[in-house]
Amino acid sequence: MDMFANLLNGRLESNEVLVLLTRLQHIFALGGQAETIRTEMLAGLTSFITVAYIIAVNGAILSTVGMPYEAVTIATVICSFIGCMLMAFWANSPIIIVPGMGDNAFFVYTLVLSLGLTWQQALAAVLAAGIVFTLTAVTKGAAYLSQSIPKSIIHSMTAGIGFFIAFLGLKNGGLITASESTFVQLANLKDPAALTTLCTLLIMVPLFLRNVKGNFLIGIIGGTCIGALLGIVNFSGLRDYSFSFGGFGEVFLAFDFSGIGTLQYWIAVFSLSIVIIFQNMGAQLGLLPDKSKFRKSFQANSFSVIAAGLFGCSPMTTAAETATGIAAGGRTGLTSLTTGFLFIPAIFLIPMLKMIPNSAIAAVLIIVGCLMIQSIKEIPLQDFTEAFPAYLMMAIMPLSFSVADGMAFGFIAFPILKLATGRRKEVSAAMYVIAACFLLYFLLGSL
Repeated sequence: MDMFANLLNGRLESNEVLVLLTRLQHIFALGGQAETIRTEMLAGLTSFITVAYIIAVNGAILSTVGMPYEAVTIATVICSFIGCMLMAFWANSPIIIVPGMGDNAFFVYTLVLSLGLTWQQALAAVLAAGIVFTLTAVTKGAAYLSQSIPKSIIHSMTAGIGFFIAFLGLKNGGLITASESTFVQLANLKDPAALTTLCTLLIMVPLFLRNVKGNFLIGIIGGTCIGALLGIVNFSGLRDYSFSFGGFGEVFLAFDFSGIGTLQYWIAVFSLSIVIIFQNMGAQLGLLPDKSKFRKSFQANSFSVIAAGLFGCSPMTTAAETATGIAAGGRTGLTSLTTGFLFIPAIFLIPMLKMIPNSAIAAVLIIVGCLMIQSIKEIPLQDFTEAFPAYLMMAIMPLSFSVADGMAFGFIAFPILKLATGRRKEVSAAMYVIAACFLLYFLLGSL
């Protein structure tokens, strides 16, 4: 730790630190300049501050389907560490890997609550999707899929999941409630949960707009304080402050392949594979300063999804917060290495994280949803054969409370419209197969 502090502060006189500098120069192909190494490490610290909120948020979301909060949070930290190490040593990339905000919602609300899998079976689907992702990443499958799936479908998937996450945040934050006459309605804004969500948004959005480092984390802390004043925070975690790795065994290697003979399981694997492959492909191609690192970076990402299935976590993804580290000068794996190591001390804060109310976390979901729906601008809305499948996908995901159902409507509608307008050459063979699989999913599901 002393050497780490010396590196950050520029005190590099000792022989021990000079040896470390030489090793870092060799491993990460750095120029050997002390200032370069310090910049990379500060970039890693910046990335960690902006993405640390996932430690609290992921456990809160996955615990809604019965996964033990403490065990899942430990898995979140371990998988984030592994993902960042893979990026550091396999790809020498500044990309940060953490459980995805859209992916954890997909895990809970599509794989478990919509398709009816147990969370253990959903972990088996994550493991299988990770294997599919890896096979795609190490072969020419990524290039084939990128040419086979229309860009409008990919962007509408991202936007649809954004609307779904936003609706989830509004619901969990108490701003939207059920109604017998209109299905949903605006909640009483005097309710403590709804009021806490609004106040948290008032803190978080300005911080986000001003690019304040750690904006989500600061907002969550502020929201928790407001929730405490309004009486919705449970302080029992402080009174009985304890921590143990014992509960981790409940999720470690807990995957269950008993559902492998059901259509629901394979729909889960297929839809999850499509989501994680394309969202990570797009994110990495957009974020990486050095595109030559994409292949190994994409592979490292795929390996991390397999790790998530093994350790008991929702799928890992390329964090959008990676952009903050890159903006701070991160260009190599030393950035992701630094971020990965900073996750380890966070394990011992889990008892305190249990106090965070849903309203503080809901604000993050609402903002992330807004960021994801910006993919709409990439959809050629002037072409109805592209716009209508995208529209169906984006509308049905939140309204049916199922990402898989929304994807199915979009994938089925696309080839139908192209055939109806005599544009069958614009539909790849893969799209016909995918549409047929989703159509079978609906037909068998109605029997």
